[in-house]
Amino acid sequence: MSHLYVEGIGLMAPGLASWADGRAVLAGERSYVAAAMPPLTATLLPTNERRRTTATVKLALQVAQEAILNAEIDPRTVATVLASSGGDSEVVDRICTALTQSGRPVSPTHFHHSVHNTPAGYWAIATQCTAPSLSLSAYDDSFAAGLLEAAALAWTEQTRVLLVAYDLPLPFPLSEHRTLAAPFAVALVLNPATTERRLATLRLKRSDDSSVSGLDDAQLEALRLGNPSARSLPLLRAIARSTATRLSLPTNAAGALALEVEP
Repeated sequence: MSHLYVEGIGLMAPGLASWADGRAVLAGERSYVAAAMPPLTATLLPTNERRRTTATVKLALQVAQEAILNAEIDPRTVATVLASSGGDSEVVDRICTALTQSGRPVSPTHFHHSVHNTPAGYWAIATQCTAPSLSLSAYDDSFAAGLLEAAALAWTEQTRVLLVAYDLPLPFPLSEHRTLAAPFAVALVLNPATTERRLATLRLKRSDDSSVSGLDDAQLEALRLGNPSARSLPLLRAIARSTATRLSLPTNAAGALALEVEP
């Protein structure tokens, strides 16, 4: 079992408007209230690029920026893994709607945004990062798949990796076929080398046990079940509470991802 050290965290969800805000809730210092999220700003992007971005891109970049700032590292040097169960459903809906119209007037900008790695591209534009980047999807298990990929990259290359997981509710009529309860995004700066800034130590291994770690707070558990990226909440809670914890995250393969978390 190998180690990873968490150096920075970004968080955005209803009632969890940042890692500082979410840490207080997850540590039990105050009750969870699913308040509306503040506006997504994507302040790293130039003005022209910011106008063209969608809510999905802004959500991913906002938590990525927060994690990098909390870790106090240069974003140009950090490899990235971005995980989303369905990508930018807003753009998919606009393109599908355009295809039903006379002449099929698909916007070039919408087509440009339709690829799964669009947030990774905007992150590279915003930070001038040329480090390796990978974007993936594993449906409801996308967070665990992203964590495994980030760990493999960190250990293989002996480098820091920024993991970003994000998902937004789908617009109608796509929402009739797949329901996500609320927006959620999380970012973790992971380092295979120990540092003084570490927030927690992670040990990962595959497990044959298919059990999944949940939350005892009914509202937070509903959020966890209602968004694939929110499957990260048990891990975030363990970090917030600074307690040694064993967790099990679902994967799209047989068994689960076993995590040991140490403060």
